[in-house]
Amino acid sequence: MFRSLREPNYRHWFAGALISNTGTWMQRTAQDWLVLTVLTDNDATALGIGMALQLGPQLVLFPFAGAIADRFDKRRLLLLTQALMGSCGLVLFGLVITGAVELWHVYALALFLGVVATVDNPTRQAFVSELVGESLLPNAVSLNSASFNGARMLGPAVAGGLTAWLGPAPVFLISGLGFAATIVVLLTLDRARLHPAPIKRGGGVKAVLGGFKYLRTRPDLVVVLVVLFIVSTFGFNFNIYTATMARVEFGRDASGFGLLNSVMAIGSVSGALLAARRDRPRLRFVFGASGGFGAACLLASAMPSYWLFAIALIGVGFSSITMMTAANAYVQTTIPAVVRGRVMAIYAAVVMGGTPLGAPIAGLVANGMGPRAALVLGGSAGIIGIAVGLCWLIGAKHLRVHRTHTRRLVHLTYDGHP
Repeated sequence: MFRSLREPNYRHWFAGALISNTGTWMQRTAQDWLVLTVLTDNDATALGIGMALQLGPQLVLFPFAGAIADRFDKRRLLLLTQALMGSCGLVLFGLVITGAVELWHVYALALFLGVVATVDNPTRQAFVSELVGESLLPNAVSLNSASFNGARMLGPAVAGGLTAWLGPAPVFLISGLGFAATIVVLLTLDRARLHPAPIKRGGGVKAVLGGFKYLRTRPDLVVVLVVLFIVSTFGFNFNIYTATMARVEFGRDASGFGLLNSVMAIGSVSGALLAARRDRPRLRFVFGASGGFGAACLLASAMPSYWLFAIALIGVGFSSITMMTAANAYVQTTIPAVVRGRVMAIYAAVVMGGTPLGAPIAGLVANGMGPRAALVLGGSAGIIGIAVGLCWLIGAKHLRVHRTHTRRLVHLTYDGHP
């Protein structure tokens, strides 16, 4: 389960990422609570707009981000993006501590963070293969998810308690400083033990669109991306679900909101660690987990109390991270290294770029019909996702059988046998 940690570079990266990811989750929790309860009057639509601005650049800039990831040294690129992302938390700290923060400040910083993260995301994901090599990549991808969601367990709970006690300002300070951990790791890596991917030389439109050209030859990856788009756009609006359910449905404060995110992360970590035990990712895990996610969201929407809802979120976290980890590992381990940055940029755009559409819709549904209706919308997306995946699997199996049968007939005729 933890075999990638035998590699010193990855072990240090894992520890640094755990610290910086904890800070990231703390900032997300404090920022969402700031928008929902301080800068607006429980306006879930404003919360959705902030998420859309932060993730929207994925839809526009992802082809260029992927080309950049394949064109430049990934370690140096990550030093720049991590420093810029840390600065956002420090700026928010300054605005809140001075009392100058306004809603448009949060929106502007969310947009800036989204632009930087658009480059950071495919670069960081492609860099994992340089840390461990191809043989350990599926395991390392799963452990990355465990690190991210382990931070998700700790970060929101700490952020919720600090926000309720001292306000959001200290949370933003800790978040900004947390990125220093990853920067230190990047500066101290043993470069002799890295497995550098080939650098894609040249530029222009051909280089930018290379990921799309490759995907034309891989219908299996296309259907994975279609399912991910459906579920992530209309289902993965977790902050809206937990914030509105905590505040509107159950009347809880910031600590109650943070606790819900942490409880959901218990399921996420469990799913990521189970994925780390598998040697090879399979498509059936992607599609099956989509259906599991839909069922878990529908179950959570029916929970009558805060604690029963929190328990139901474990299933939401488990199924969502199982789907994401299986999809990520399947994509990364079945593509050549020379296009990995560009394909992973498309992957990131599909997973997060749909938020500008899905988050405001989820917010509007939560405002107009209640938080439970927003969860039903997310559950429906999971059910549609498994339906799409199963239809493709059935069609692909029929096509393989047909082709095999055709080849067999041609072979028999050629040999002159009846």
